[in-house]
Amino acid sequence: MKKVIEKRKDIAFFIKMFPLKIHPGAYEKAKAIACEKSLTLLDDAFAKKQLPKPKCETSVVDDNLKLAEKLGITGAPALILPDGRVIPGYKEADALIELVGN
Repeated sequence: MKKVIEKRKDIAFFIKMFPLKIHPGAYEKAKAIACEKSLTLLDDAFAKKQLPKPKCETSVVDDNLKLAEKLGITGAPALILPDGRVIPGYKEADALIELVGN
């Protein structure tokens, strides 16, 4: 995402926390990130750093899980493009830019 944003300031990402059950502690980490609305905590999670416990009660993560089920998303990462296409899996920055188009 960061590489895409460096190249294209007109592309925005809306991140939905989608913790997979196969990752221990992912649900609590997702809630902590959602409570704090913190990109730093998101970066820390990807760096496998210890995250604080969630500091709020939120249904955001549960709502995201329901949305993913409704859309047929079963893995992460998954991208939903402006035209509604759902693209599973990781994509390099240039490939993402090409998918979004001009």
